[in-house]
Amino acid sequence: MASTKQRQAAKRNIRKAISAAKRKRTIANLPRKTRTALGKQAAAVRNRKRTGARSPKTRQELVKMAAKRGLQGRSKMGRAELARALGER
Repeated sequence: MASTKQRQAAKRNIRKAISAAKRKRTIANLPRKTRTALGKQAAAVRNRKRTGARSPKTRQELVKMAAKRGLQGRSKMGRAELARALGER
């Protein structure tokens, strides 16, 4: 049988592990809407790579293009906003 101190230490360790998992921004901890959007974007990228097409681009690619052009507010824009601002769509 575990002592009171052992039970308290185990509970503390479990709480630490839970909080550490929440801090990590893995895809499992993201909201469902975000996971779905990321999945769709990844599928589009895979398809683009298979066909050799130039669009749709990922948000990361669009941010790089916006940085080269000096677009203001690019870090706060979503993928669709960046595409519109750059004239990609």
